[in-house]
Amino acid sequence: MSVVISIINQKGGVGKTTTAINLGAFLAKKGKSVLLVDFDPQGNASSGVGIELKNRETSIYEVLIGKNLFKDIVQPTFFSNFHIAPSNQSLMGAAIELIDLEYRESRLKKALLEIKENYDYIIIDCPPSFCLLTINALMATDKILIPVQAEYYALEGLGQLLNSIDLIQKKMKSELKILGAVVTMYDKRNKLSEAVLQELQQYFPYKIFQSIIPRSVKLAEAPSFGQTILQFDPISKGSEAYEKLAEEILEYLESEK
Repeated sequence: MSVVISIINQKGGVGKTTTAINLGAFLAKKGKSVLLVDFDPQGNASSGVGIELKNRETSIYEVLIGKNLFKDIVQPTFFSNFHIAPSNQSLMGAAIELIDLEYRESRLKKALLEIKENYDYIIIDCPPSFCLLTINALMATDKILIPVQAEYYALEGLGQLLNSIDLIQKKMKSELKILGAVVTMYDKRNKLSEAVLQELQQYFPYKIFQSIIPRSVKLAEAPSFGQTILQFDPISKGSEAYEKLAEEILEYLESEK
């Protein structure tokens, strides 16, 4: 059975897209069939796996408004078992267009039914705001993974995000679960990073994955080449961290079955 994981944090610049594309890549490396859904109008996940803008004339936007099926837009990546549903700037207007459409909160969930069983894991890279697109993603989701940046103000807004998720759970989707949090951009030389980690461990009421994503020039550079860290520098510390995260998530989810 396919598991849908949304990568979400309404605070921008926390490594959300980096986590989405690299977690997907390493799950694929482990032999899992993976679909990455780029649900952010900025389209960074699409460019981060090498999908050029000119090749995104059909995108997740057309699926949301009912113009295309998923099978019409899904594209391959460097791994045969790692596919992407790309995004483009048309998605910016989708939140407005959805308002007048039937089942506006669950259109992504309905569309995914067409291809859901083709994949072991579906990863959704959510927009950095709590909007109708994000609600669509959560309605389609089984598990939520929250990247938390190891920097000042990192935990600001996390409580608000958890409250928003709780509201969705209570009002719309009781089976929605938080998989946990992953600490990103961690600098072991920085006392603040350690302080943020300790504060998260003290106050975050859900699982915190032991795999910690370091602050890394290689991780920052890889998307500009249209590559995941697995392609760009497979022996880097960033690559090692995301591989461990993928292993940890697989072990955790397998133990739930």
